[in-house]
Amino acid sequence: MTAPAPATAPPHVLVRSRELVRPALAAAVARLHPWVGEMAGYAFGWCEVGGSPAAGPGGKGVRQALAVLGAETAGAPAAHGVPAAVAVELVHAFSLVHDDIMDGDATRRRRPAVWQAYGTGPAVLAGDALFALAVETLAAAPGGPGGVRLLSAALADLVHGQADDLLFAARPWTGVSAREYRTMAERKTGALLGCAVALGAALGGAPEAMVSALDQAGRHLGVAFQLVDDVLGIWGDPAVTGKPVHGDLRQRKKTYPVLAALGSPAAPRLARLLDEPGRAAEAAALIEEAGGRAAALAEARRHTARAEALFAGVPTAPSELRVLLDFLVRRDL
Repeated sequence: MTAPAPATAPPHVLVRSRELVRPALAAAVARLHPWVGEMAGYAFGWCEVGGSPAAGPGGKGVRQALAVLGAETAGAPAAHGVPAAVAVELVHAFSLVHDDIMDGDATRRRRPAVWQAYGTGPAVLAGDALFALAVETLAAAPGGPGGVRLLSAALADLVHGQADDLLFAARPWTGVSAREYRTMAERKTGALLGCAVALGAALGGAPEAMVSALDQAGRHLGVAFQLVDDVLGIWGDPAVTGKPVHGDLRQRKKTYPVLAALGSPAAPRLARLLDEPGRAAEAAALIEEAGGRAAALAEARRHTARAEALFAGVPTAPSELRVLLDFLVRRDL
């Protein structure tokens, strides 16, 4: 895969959607209890502990961009996708706050995770508040009740995928199949990406067939995105990813590069390395030598191609969808 555009030059659609959605997202967060709202603002990268403005960047805003593009795919003005964009950004923030607690990740975007900055209990409360606010925001929008059903289905899948991901960590290294991994990734990551673009289209008045096609495309995009995350979780630059190098190996995550390498003749040696604390660097080198990194990137390309085919089957899909897809699956590799 080719290298992405520099982080300082994201696709224009990310900038455009952020400028469109940010006022509505900030207005929604402002309805929260002030302390909870501060934690939400911290999670979004808007402020530091105590509420002073943050100097660093926040998230990329991928899901809100997909929601805006979904509305435009339906032939509606971008503004019709804003409630969907706000809802999915709130849900995404909720999932990251809770995910960091479950995984014990102390950092997020190169600074302390919410639970490290405020405490575990307050972080759980902030995540719950973000989730409730997402449903409230969407339910109040025109066409929102139908959208809540889409969001609820995606949330059910997200929880299912997160549960599988946690359970996989307790299994032996050879106890997770590639098929189980793909199902987990589609639910944990793909469900919300698919929901984002489908929800924007639904609020834009798209027919059911278009909404379904966009949801499936987003799910394939989500699997590709997760596969790239798996690669970055082992070999990514901490200065870029904001997480420690080899962190996924230390947490015993059954990521795709590991599973692929365990299907090679190197499996016995690799399994021993993975079970020995302090040998993550050797394990990472062996995974790459055994073809795990290449296999993950090849699988990402397959899911990217499926997403592209589904987007191509929707004649009204804007070209920015392809630009965004390329950016997401070619980042920092």
